[in-house]
Amino acid sequence: MRLFQRWFGLSLRVSRKHYLLSGLALMGLKLVVDNSIAYAATGKVWPLIAYILPVWQFKAKALGPMPEWMLVAMALAALPFLWVGISMSVRRAADAGLSPFIGFAFVVPIFNYALMLMLAALPTKADAPAWGAPIDRPMPASVRALDSGAKATLFGLLAAVLVGLAMVSVSIFSMAVYGAAMFFGTPLVMGATTGFFYNLHQEQKLGRTIVLSFVPVMVAGGAILLFAVEGLLCLMMAAPIAAVPAAFGAIIGRAIARQRAVGMARSTSMMLMIGMLPVTAALEARIAEPTLREVITSIEIDAPPEKVWPNVIGFTELPPPPELYFRLGIAYPMRARIEGQGVGAVRHCEFSTGPFVEPITRWEPPSAPGRAGRLAFDVTAQPPSMTELSPYKNIKAAHLEGYMVSRRGEFRLVPLADGRTRLEGSTWYTLSIFPEAYWTVWGEGLLHAIHGRVLAHIKNLSEQ
Repeated sequence: MRLFQRWFGLSLRVSRKHYLLSGLALMGLKLVVDNSIAYAATGKVWPLIAYILPVWQFKAKALGPMPEWMLVAMALAALPFLWVGISMSVRRAADAGLSPFIGFAFVVPIFNYALMLMLAALPTKADAPAWGAPIDRPMPASVRALDSGAKATLFGLLAAVLVGLAMVSVSIFSMAVYGAAMFFGTPLVMGATTGFFYNLHQEQKLGRTIVLSFVPVMVAGGAILLFAVEGLLCLMMAAPIAAVPAAFGAIIGRAIARQRAVGMARSTSMMLMIGMLPVTAALEARIAEPTLREVITSIEIDAPPEKVWPNVIGFTELPPPPELYFRLGIAYPMRARIEGQGVGAVRHCEFSTGPFVEPITRWEPPSAPGRAGRLAFDVTAQPPSMTELSPYKNIKAAHLEGYMVSRRGEFRLVPLADGRTRLEGSTWYTLSIFPEAYWTVWGEGLLHAIHGRVLAHIKNLSEQ
C-alpha cells in the first residue's frame, strides 16, 4: 500500500533510493505491458531501440500494421506511467533541494534520461523540508507581491493562456510541428501554472483546481479560433488529449504550492519549466518522422469481378453523406472519372474539398470469369482533408495540407464462390501530427469511413 501511495500519491517524499528502485521496477513493468499489448495485437514485440529513442517509426517497422484498438490501449496504458514519472520526479527534485518544477523535464525526450540519472544520484538535502504537510514559511518577494488569492489566481490564468498561445506560435508557425510538445506538454505546463497560483495563498479543493485548469486551455482554444489559426473540428479532436495533461499539471501544481519553502516559487525555476516546451518541439522536429501506414477496408458484392471492374475505375455521383462528421466539414468522395486506359492513365477522384490526382501504376482487369483484378495508383495531388468550422470563410489551417498525406492506393477484386466478389480498398498514407498513436486513431477512422462510402457505392452500382 505504501508503494502504491509513493507512486500515485503526492504526500510522500521520494529519496534517491526510492527513485532509483521505483524507476527500474517501472521500466521493467512498462516493457511487459507494452509488449503484451503489441504481441496480442500483432504477434510481435517492440525492439529495445524503440525505448531508447522515442521515435514511432522504430515501433511501426518492427510491428507492421497495427489495429486501432492497439493504439488506444497503448495510449491509455502510458498515462499511469507518465503520472508516476512526473510526480516522482517533482518530489525527488524537492527532496534534493531543487525546485520541484525541474521534475517536469521528465516529459522532454532524450533530456529526460539526463534528468533521471541526476535525480537518482543527488542525495537528500539535509535541510530540505519534509514533503507532505503545508509549510508555513515566508514566500519570496516576487510572490508576496501577489498579495491576494484572487490576484495570484488571475496571474496564473493569464500566464497559462500566454504559454499556450506562445507555444502555438512557436510550434506551428516557427517549427511547423504539430507534436506532443503542443498537445501534451503545453496543457501540462498550463495546468501546473494554474494549479500552483490558485493554491499559492490558500489550499483549494482538488476538484476546483482541476476544473480551473481547463479554463486557460479553453481560453487559448477560443483565441486560436478567433484569430483563424485553427477551426472548431480540430480543436474538438485535440480537446481529449489536452484535458488529461492539464489535469495532471493542476494536481501537481497544487501540491507544489503547499511546499513553498523549497524554492519552487522562484521565477527562474518556472521559466525553466516553460522553456522545456520549445526545446521539446525542436527535438520532435528533428527526430520525429512519419510512418507509412496502410488502411484496408473490404466489402462483399453480389456480382462477379468483371462486372465490378468498370465501377472501380470510375463511378457516378454518390448521394449526399448522412454522417454528421462529413456534413460538418470532413472531406468526402463525390465521384470518380478516368482519363485513358492502362498504366499511365490518370484517375480523378473528386472530393468535397477538391480532386485527388491518381496516375495508374497497375492495371489488371479481370479478363475472364473467376479471375482477380487489381487497380493501383499513386497520388500526385490531393485537396485539404477538411473544411474547417470557423467564424471565417475559407480558413487555411496549417495542418490541412501536407500533414496527413495519401501516398498511393489500390483496389483488389477477389473472386468468391457463387459469382460474388470481395472488393478491398487500400490507402497508404503518412501522418505528420504527433503523438502519432493518438492522431492515427482519428486518421484511420476517417479513411475507413471514406473507403466504406466508396465501396458501398460501387457495390450498389455493381448489383443493379
